Formats: sequence, C-alpha cells, structure tokens
Amino acid sequence: MSRNFLNSFPNPSGLTDSLNNKRVPAFREANGHIHTPYSFSSFPSMEALFCNAVNENIKVLGINDFFVTDGYEPFAGACINNAIFPLFNIEFIGLMREEQKKGTRINDPNNPGRIYFSGKGLDYPFNPGFFNKIKLRRVVRESQEQMREMIGRLNVLLSKADPSLTLSYDEVRSRYAMSLVRERHLARAIKEMAASRFPEPERQAAFLESLYGGRKTKAQPDDHAALENEIRSNLLKSGGAAFVEEKESSFMEPSQIISLIRAAGGIPCYPVLLDDASGKLTEFERDPAKLHASLSAMKVDCIELIPGRNDIAVLKDFVRFFHKKNFLILFGTEHNAPGIEPLLVSARGGVPLDDELKRIAWEGACLVAAHQYLRAQGRQGYILPDGKPSSDQKKELAVLGHMVIEYFLIKYTTE
Repeated sequence: MSRNFLNSFPNPSGLTDSLNNKRVPAFREANGHIHTPYSFSSFPSMEALFCNAVNENIKVLGINDFFVTDGYEPFAGACINNAIFPLFNIEFIGLMREEQKKGTRINDPNNPGRIYFSGKGLDYPFNPGFFNKIKLRRVVRESQEQMREMIGRLNVLLSKADPSLTLSYDEVRSRYAMSLVRERHLARAIKEMAASRFPEPERQAAFLESLYGGRKTKAQPDDHAALENEIRSNLLKSGGAAFVEEKESSFMEPSQIISLIRAAGGIPCYPVLLDDASGKLTEFERDPAKLHASLSAMKVDCIELIPGRNDIAVLKDFVRFFHKKNFLILFGTEHNAPGIEPLLVSARGGVPLDDELKRIAWEGACLVAAHQYLRAQGRQGYILPDGKPSSDQKKELAVLGHMVIEYFLIKYTTE
C-alpha cells in the first residue's frame, strides 16, 4: 500500500454530507497503543491481533512499535480489511542526562533518566526526512549490536550447560522477530530451546537453574508467559549474566526525539507510568502540576496512559487534571509482554473504565484521526508550524476526527 487511504476521503463538508441522517454513537472503543510483532507483541501475528480486536469490538487501534514503522503497511491493510481505524504511532527510548545524574526516575521505574516517548498520528507512508532516517538507523543498529552481545553471553552460559546448544542472531531474528530483535525474543528463544531439548520438567528446571547460576526456577513449564518473564529477569536484565548495558550514544535526548516526531508529521506524546501496584509513582510524575510544567516547557501537550497498570481512582484524578489543562489524552494496552490480555482498555484488576474516561480517550483518538486526515490532504494538522498545538480548535478538530472515523467505518464495512 504505497498511498494513504485518507488521500481519497472527501473534504470536511463532504464528510458532513455523507454522514447526514446517520446515527453514530457518542464514543466507541479505542486503543491507541499496541505493539505488533514488528517490535515485540503478545500476539504471534497481525492476524491474531485483529481477530481479537474484532471480537472485542475495537474500532480505533494505534500501532506503537519501538523505533520502526515496518509494520505500518500490513497494519493499515488489516485495519481496512477489518473496518478498524488505524492510528500511526511510534515509540522511542531516550535519556534525560541531567535527571539521570540526579537519580530521578521518569517513566522507567528502574532506570533513572530513562524516558519512553511516543509519536502519535505520523504521516503514512512514514517519512521523517533524510537526516532523521540516518539517526533512526543508528539507534536501530546499536540496539541490535546490544542484542548480538547478549546472544554471545548467552552462548557462553549455554556451552557450560550443554555444549551442543547455541543461539545465533540470524536464527532468533528469523524465527521470533519480524524486524527488531529485543530482549523478549531472546527470552522466548531460551524458553523454547529448554522445552525442546529437555521435555521432562525436572531436567528443564535443572537446565534453567544452571543458566541462572543456581537460582531456583519458580515458573511452571506450562506457564509460558511467566517462564519468559523469569528468563528475562534472571539473565537479560541488569544484574543478569547475559545483560549488556546500552551505550549512552544509543539514546537520543527528548528534544531530538520530539524534533524527529514533528518532522515525521506526528504529535509528540509522553507515556505516563503513573502508580504501581504499591501506589508509588516516579519522582518525575509524583506531582501532576510539576509534570504539567515540565511537559509544557517541552511544548508537549499530549499524554497517553496504560490504565491496566493503574488504580482506577488515581487514574481518574490524574486524567481529570490533565483534561482540564486541555491536554490530548490517549489510552492503550501496550501488549508488549508475554501473555495475551484483552485489547479492551480497563484499569488495574480489570476494573472497567466509566463513560467519562472513555469519552476523554475517544476525544483523543478523534484528534489524532483528524490530524492524520488533514496531513494526508496536505493541510495543517493538530500541530502548528511553531510546534504548539491547535488548542483553540480542539473541539472542532475532535468533531472532524469523529466524522473521519465514522466515514472510514461505513466505507470499509460495506466494501
């Protein structure tokens, strides 16, 4: 698909005419942040992802892979085939060096200074410009060099446990990854190697424990998600025998990430971690007013949350605060870990979102849809040339985005 389907959509008055006398709901189910197999996904394939999305009546879905947009074309095609409106997003891992020196955690609970950052509603096809493509290629190359080094360390451990066992980067990439190789792919490869070489649970446990340096395995062999998480935690995370720390040069600063996102036609968006299971927040996010000031200083007025990791009361207070500040707010599920959970967004413990939260998330999805539509038609989107948002037109743009989504749903449901 070399052309954006939005290029052929009618102008705003044409959208209005096409939807006359048609009853549409005030909001629908939207999920603005999911990872696909092009980085790492809970789902083994695009087909499995969209099968679940259709079954759960998701009508807006946002691809949000790390560093790459390789999945945009198959994702767009699957969205059209299943009448689910696509949001074209991307995710980066950056570094705030001053915060790192202070020991301030941003939205990574374990690594001070490390910052996850998303771009929303990028142009499709993806085109950030020549120099930004070079920057991205460098980031991807260095991330894959880190994976190669980890594989080398895993092979040292494997040779001690069983000299016949070995991993290669090319094998892991071809069997488990569609684009980038990530830690989770390595954990999956080790899990499947253990199951294939040692079918008996006792021998499999002994093999894994030898890799762990004698630490006992707690995950059951048939609990695949727990076992992959355990392998990753024991071997591939900081302190693990196969861990390789990223080079500082592999991280862009937030200003560079934001510049790249804008060059690619997108909306810079800060992913909020918010509270963990014990109610704790990072230093950067602890005070909503300070967080708002920090984001505003970066000319960022878009946030996204993964409500499944947050207490519903904390989530609601936080969202209300930023909604009153006129922020664009999106919700998602990530699906960037083993184990398939629902795509329908809910708070921690499966607590359903109420209509207030769903309306706010729907408004955010509509604003991104309007931005994509306007950009595809060669017009000014949600972000102005100076980098500021079109806040004074937010309501009008949300209405436009709602029409764009409804036109898409009608068009591709009937075709």
